[in-house]
Amino acid sequence: MLAGGVAGVLGACASHDANPPADSPAPPVAPTPGVTATNAATTSPSAAAWRRLAHHVSGTLARPGSPSYNTVRLTQNPRYDGARPLAVLSVATAQDVATAFAFAQNHGVRVAIRSGGHSYPGWSAGDGALVVDVRPLGAISLAGTTATIGSGASLVQVYDALGTRGRGIAGGSCPTVGIAGLTQGGGVGVLTRAHGLTCDAVTAMRVVLADGRVVNTSADHEPDLFWALRGGGGGHLGVVTSLTMQTFAAPTITRAYLAWPFSAARHVVPHWLATVPQADRRLWSTLKLLGGQSHPSGPALFAVVTWTGPASALDHALQPFLSQVPTPSTDSRHTDGYLNTMLAYAGCSTIPVSKCHTGPGGSLTREALAATSHIINAPQVAMTRLLDHVDAAQTSGLKEAGISIDALGGAVDDLGPSDSAFGHRGALTTVQYTATYDSGPASAATSYVRAFRTAMTPTWGTGAYVNYADSSLRHYMSAYFGSNSSRLAAARTTYDPNGFFTQPQDY
Repeated sequence: MLAGGVAGVLGACASHDANPPADSPAPPVAPTPGVTATNAATTSPSAAAWRRLAHHVSGTLARPGSPSYNTVRLTQNPRYDGARPLAVLSVATAQDVATAFAFAQNHGVRVAIRSGGHSYPGWSAGDGALVVDVRPLGAISLAGTTATIGSGASLVQVYDALGTRGRGIAGGSCPTVGIAGLTQGGGVGVLTRAHGLTCDAVTAMRVVLADGRVVNTSADHEPDLFWALRGGGGGHLGVVTSLTMQTFAAPTITRAYLAWPFSAARHVVPHWLATVPQADRRLWSTLKLLGGQSHPSGPALFAVVTWTGPASALDHALQPFLSQVPTPSTDSRHTDGYLNTMLAYAGCSTIPVSKCHTGPGGSLTREALAATSHIINAPQVAMTRLLDHVDAAQTSGLKEAGISIDALGGAVDDLGPSDSAFGHRGALTTVQYTATYDSGPASAATSYVRAFRTAMTPTWGTGAYVNYADSSLRHYMSAYFGSNSSRLAAARTTYDPNGFFTQPQDY
């Protein structure tokens, strides 16, 4: 199974959007005819004002009626295809971002920031807003072990550019996720336990602030901004236009697919929680329980494992877990290089990287999705509730629905909870509740994932992962950021004192 569609094994692509962007120096916003930064809201921009904006940017502005509008307005999730942005600006430089901000402030227009387009709540769809789309800012360069990555680069582009030169970073498996969104929310993925969160590799960022200034931020320059952008989520403090990241030597990776009859779940889930997050840091795993129309014979139970140690040592690393559970009915393993492994996880091992996307000319297909999350800190699990909700997927009418539990620990815990805005160091896992469907309203999928989370909250608490944002969370600041909430709020006061950024779940 691993030799084929591993992306299907890992499940639906994660959300990491409503997150800021990438690249190229720019001065503070200079007034240009018809594009002047003010705080005064005016009437809706005229056609002439939009034309002036288009004239003063290097990128492309698509308005309703433009040939490209119905393509560039789409996100990765078809459930938001009804969104109608006022315009989509595909930026070419950091100055384009600054100019867009000045225009928006002058005309009282909301902005929505788009990197990969995976925002679970659809905030990067930008209905009624000016979408600032940073995907054209995708340049990637490598000098020694240091990579400079434009914020619009997708993960598959990053893996290809670095992996072909023997280097790597830790990130997720979904090929179309944008690097900026992933990083700003923390960044969990298949090498997290070996190399830390994606944000842990960042040494500097270039950021366009609400007032149009372009700043370079690092631990030594604008340190509060640098701290907040590594785990605080995107869309609140500025638009990242490029990231400087430390890479590691691309490892040889053994990946394993382990499956059991669903009847084994009462043994497998508790022992996975008790052992895998504490395992050798070279081992990462996700455990999935999935049902729905894609599983006509009943729900599936399986684990995907990533191991960066010697292939012969994987059995020893898995022994504390496997010795406590029934023998897997399937145990498939494959050893390969970093790039080939990441392409396999992305579902792109048999297609060119240039076609590993969902846009025009791409070979991938968008999928309607609802999701929410937990971050859990102890191995307790309410198995009856968990199994009841997975079983309920069989009669839900949903294409596929259930739960994915991804191990944390290892290198994630080399930093403390206050060393970056990611406040969940020391947690055992992230959890995704997901539901995909073919077409129609999202209500059944949304109800399913939220009811599942509610059922597990008495045992797993209220923690959640900001990159898997859920607009229904009542106390989202404490859920996403814990004790880091007050420092994030202070950063917002400093870097966006007039509240220009209006993305929901603000701080």
